[in-house]
Amino acid sequence: MSVSISRQHWQALLGALEDARRQRHLLTYRALIERLDLPVPAMQTLTAALEHLAAIDAQAERPLRSALVISQSASRLPRTGFFDCVTRLGRFSGAPDGVAAASWHASEVVRVFEFDYEATA
Repeated sequence: MSVSISRQHWQALLGALEDARRQRHLLTYRALIERLDLPVPAMQTLTAALEHLAAIDAQAERPLRSALVISQSASRLPRTGFFDCVTRLGRFSGAPDGVAAASWHASEVVRVFEFDYEATA
C-alpha cells in the first residue's frame, strides 16, 4: 500500500516538530497523529512522512527531526521502524531496542535541539 501526506499535513508536521525542538521536548506518535488530525491510515501516513523527513535531513547532513517522535511505551524511544530507517540511512547500526539505540537516540535528540533548521532552509 502506498501512503501519502497532504501538503497541509506535511507543513503542520514540520511546524509541530519545530515547536517541539524549540521547546526541547519530545512528541508521541499518538499525540502527533491527534495534533495533525491525520486521516486513516494515520500511523502509516505518519510513519511514511517521518521516514521521508529523515531521508531529507540525512541527505542534507542535518540531525534527524524525526528523532523527536517517540513511543508511549516505557522505553520512551521511537518504534523499531525508526531504527530500521536510520540504519538504512547509515546513521545507526545495532539492535533497535538496546542500550546502543537508547544512547544514539539521546544524542540525536540533543543534536536536533541544538540545530537551527530555519538557517539551512
